[in-house]
Amino acid sequence: MQSPPATGRRHRVSEYVRWSDVDTTGIICWSACPRFVEAAETEFFRAIGYPYATLWEALDIWLPRVQLHLDYRAPAGLDDRLDIDVWVGRIGRSSVRLEFLISKDHAPVLTAYLIMVAIGRSHRRPVELPRPLRQALEPYQGACSGRSVR
Repeated sequence: MQSPPATGRRHRVSEYVRWSDVDTTGIICWSACPRFVEAAETEFFRAIGYPYATLWEALDIWLPRVQLHLDYRAPAGLDDRLDIDVWVGRIGRSSVRLEFLISKDHAPVLTAYLIMVAIGRSHRRPVELPRPLRQALEPYQGACSGRSVR
């Protein structure tokens, strides 16, 4: 997990831990964590001008998720408000790695990364990231420090 970017921007969304996110202990289940990642991912793409409702048609690609890594750090409970920061960890030829820091009261609850690969809609094979998407992502790409968020 990379640290939040020293340069570049982050996008932040807030989301509450809901009843369906917790187990009988009242603590968030690890299996609910991808929901928070997806919420931030969706809002991030909306913020950069490519809401998922139009991204596919506008760029003639799909962006399937090929890897999700979650690192559970601390518990969160029912009705806790979580802040989810997302930034671009890496832009490859056909892939994008998004980094996530989910925190409660400025303390890390979860770190994560998500890798997506651009594929052509018609042939479903990897394609180069379209230049407009690359340009929209670049302001959110931070310097790679290699330090873990602890």
